[in-house]
Amino acid sequence: MKFSKRVLLRLKNKNKKLKPDKYKKLKRESVRGLIKGTIERPRLSVFRSNENIYAQIIDDSTAKTLVSCSTLDRDIKLNSQNGRTCDASRLMGQKLAELSKKKNITKIVFDRGPYLYHGRIKALADGARAGGLQF
Repeated sequence: MKFSKRVLLRLKNKNKKLKPDKYKKLKRESVRGLIKGTIERPRLSVFRSNENIYAQIIDDSTAKTLVSCSTLDRDIKLNSQNGRTCDASRLMGQKLAELSKKKNITKIVFDRGPYLYHGRIKALADGARAGGLQF
């Protein structure tokens, strides 16, 4: 059964039962609908799993990934014990800023996805800002 966005929002507001994947898709689309990456300001997209965190800088006009980084990278793995700490996320944000500066990217749009701006997501953003990226 397919619902339109308007119907999904109405159902969510009425506390009707929807499957969790429907809620996740609705939340992702509500944030992503407002954020678009361009050549001048590409989008920094974040994915968080239980063990690691992944980020990539995307140009939505050409649908290409310009820079990517994760806590599975060798430099970050050597400096942190595991990938699920805020320190590892902060290191990853700084590494992502270094890689993007090499490609002359200084201004970005931050896309947190369906995640709250808290914990590892906030640490990643702070590390990227400390590395020199402007949001």
